[in-house]
Amino acid sequence: MELQIKKLNQQQLHLLVEWARREGWNPGPADASAFFSTDPEGHYGYFEDEKMIAGGSLISYQGRFGFMGLFIVDPDYRGKGIGRKLWYERRDLLIKRLHPGSPIGMDGVVAMQPFYQKGGFKTAFRDERYVRKAEASEIQPNVSKVLPEDYSHILRYDRHCFGFERESFLRSWLALPGLKALKYVSAGDLGGFILMRKADHGYKICPLFAQNEKIAESLYLACLSLVPGEDVFIDIPVSNQKAVALTQRMGAQYVFECARMYYGTAPSLPLDQIFGITTFELG
Repeated sequence: MELQIKKLNQQQLHLLVEWARREGWNPGPADASAFFSTDPEGHYGYFEDEKMIAGGSLISYQGRFGFMGLFIVDPDYRGKGIGRKLWYERRDLLIKRLHPGSPIGMDGVVAMQPFYQKGGFKTAFRDERYVRKAEASEIQPNVSKVLPEDYSHILRYDRHCFGFERESFLRSWLALPGLKALKYVSAGDLGGFILMRKADHGYKICPLFAQNEKIAESLYLACLSLVPGEDVFIDIPVSNQKAVALTQRMGAQYVFECARMYYGTAPSLPLDQIFGITTFELG
């Protein structure tokens, strides 16, 4: 089979996300646009003649951190070794796009973790997805909508929790149609924030960063109040036991799990403040 690797344009990335939707990955309707804006040079695919048959992202955050998230092969071309070949080619392309020694992250499903380990990735912590039916409740007075004048504070706190600057991503993310964005402020200080976007089914929290469990709970309940009757998904790092306790206390149900894995030295993250990660696709 004659395969060509090509950089994807925005339309091709939209098709890749549509494949993911058909597979039940439950992306948001505007995810592809935000993914492309984050790093227009960071999406590649295999083509047979002019037909895309596989693709994935290899995101560079300022050359200091990479992420290999979105990755899918057309079902008609599976079992031929195409995915394995493209995965290694994506990894090697991303290494070249980063400063020497910069780490690469990914969230790997359980079945594929041994393969990723052979490719040089090591598990740092487990992520578990939970879902809960939203319902109205009282919103705490410290919780309010994120406004444009809050963005500099949001960007700063996001960098603290994510470990790297990702302004281009976050500004695109904050502009998603229908995004719910709330902050917790006490005595003029930002204690945390939560974003929630529409997914193909229900809503996804993306992310929930908070200084402590009380603030995280206030933000979580406030988001649930905004979409009563809808399924709301949250992906938590299991290493944060307070995040586990919060989902259990809220009656959220386990869906599935991944593992955050790193190629190179894993960044030091304040996991005790990460109550919900942003996205399995971009970190």
